[in-house]
Amino acid sequence: MPISKARNVVHGLKYTVPAVLIASALALGAQSHAATLSHLQVANLPQAIASGQATRVAPMAQAQRIRFALVLPLRNEAELDVLLKQLQDPHSPNFHRYLSVAEFTSRFGATASDYAEVVRWAIANGLAVTGTTPNRHVVDVEGPVAAINRALHVQMATFQHPTEARTFFAPDREPTTDLRVPLLAISDLNDFNAKVNHLRRGSDVEHVNAITKVHGSGPGGEYLPSDMRAAYYGNGTLTGAGQTVGIFSFDGYKAADVALFYTDTGMTSSVPINNVLVAGYSGACSGKCDDGEQVLDIVNVIGMAPGLSQVQFYEGTSATNILNRMVSDNTSKVISCSWGGGGFNNATDDPIYKQMAAQGQTFLNATGDDGAYNSRTWIAPSADANIVDVGGTVLVTSGPGGSWVSETGWPYSGGGFFASASEATPAYQLQAGVLTTANQGSTTYRNDPDISAEADFDNPLVSNGKLLTGYGGTSFAAPRIAGLLALANQQSVAAGHGTVGFINTKLYNVALGTGYHSDFHDITSGNNKPDLGKGAGFNAVANFDLVTGWGSPIGAALINALTAP
Repeated sequence: MPISKARNVVHGLKYTVPAVLIASALALGAQSHAATLSHLQVANLPQAIASGQATRVAPMAQAQRIRFALVLPLRNEAELDVLLKQLQDPHSPNFHRYLSVAEFTSRFGATASDYAEVVRWAIANGLAVTGTTPNRHVVDVEGPVAAINRALHVQMATFQHPTEARTFFAPDREPTTDLRVPLLAISDLNDFNAKVNHLRRGSDVEHVNAITKVHGSGPGGEYLPSDMRAAYYGNGTLTGAGQTVGIFSFDGYKAADVALFYTDTGMTSSVPINNVLVAGYSGACSGKCDDGEQVLDIVNVIGMAPGLSQVQFYEGTSATNILNRMVSDNTSKVISCSWGGGGFNNATDDPIYKQMAAQGQTFLNATGDDGAYNSRTWIAPSADANIVDVGGTVLVTSGPGGSWVSETGWPYSGGGFFASASEATPAYQLQAGVLTTANQGSTTYRNDPDISAEADFDNPLVSNGKLLTGYGGTSFAAPRIAGLLALANQQSVAAGHGTVGFINTKLYNVALGTGYHSDFHDITSGNNKPDLGKGAGFNAVANFDLVTGWGSPIGAALINALTAP
């Protein structure tokens, strides 16, 4: 299996600062501008500091350097919202007429002059500009705490985390600038939220209970990715040929661990894996290299779509930078993410999700493994209206490589709604028949998940040179649905309709139609109490629910429904 380690190639403006841009920025610097301080459009300060829950420990050393990103807002966003609806409306002349990066930037990105002004301002304030981006959305900078304090009118400090046994760094107040152009946000200026993946090791009892229901092709009868293709798609001819799937990751992996998975399970693959190192990331697997998450993402996408042209594995430390690189490259038309926390911020990242939708890209997110959302378990990016959220199930098949038999809601599956996410219920969920008394859905906030796939403690993975069993999580579910959408893209492109793009409007319309039970497995049993008892949770019920969404895919039928104009 060819596994290539691609270099961090510079495309246009992505990770270098062109001389012409610096010259333009410095020229702008010669012009006088008002000294009025302006606030960011999105709050940057962790709520724990604003509320006084986090205790200040000490100021950060003045010479300590921090890398962060200045994020510019979109222009003409109301016009963009109209276009996003038209792109998914078969009756519109704009149906699936997706934009290129250059077209999107010209219509909706920050102006060239505004972008140059931000670069100028950063340089003038003692910050090194380490990268610029083709969509004029992000300016990467680095500088000492002393310069950051002056430029943003803050005091960077360490604080005691109110719920975790660690400290974190952050500004002591909301940043302000004397920029005359607006900033949407500043990302990575704190590390309040830890980076987490959505992967769990089941207890011995949970593992035994899972594999007694499972008769897969893997060790001890566990499920392999090939079993998921058989259960959710069958023996059809689609393989994902011509398609690229991107994987979001906060960490690297060992290529040898991917190879070991195939060796130890008997599966094979010839799909190239090309690593994209974002914003100077080394690509090294951190710590003791617990790369089980990274490896399972790769092999489960390929298991569902074994004929992909490539998998692009995006690695970095900044959520905003990784997301923006994915949308600026615009080569992965389906993107799978099994991470949360870190620098994810829906208000900051939503413009990137909108650009993905405008370019025909689909972003899928695992909803998490702590049961129904509550104040302890909800973390971004779940709840954004412009992504597809994937929950987890307990699947039973007819045997190794066998067909679907039955399915229930996985008790740990993330789902529900969350007030502080500030995500209003999207139009596709406000249609009659979606939110009911039975499913307890919210008509105020975004409801999760949209669709689901197998996630029980019956999956093997490889981590740091060892094959391990008894793992589950929505981390498995998201790449499985991502692989299925690569099959849909293959079919849609072959029919001349382009990629399926952001599918939720079509997905909900299909589910509300007469063919619902032909396109989805309607999962009507199961409950996702937070960590099995810490809260009420939700019940899986007929049709849409807050455990499994619309259920799991009946692959070929759902693909036909999603690709039919």
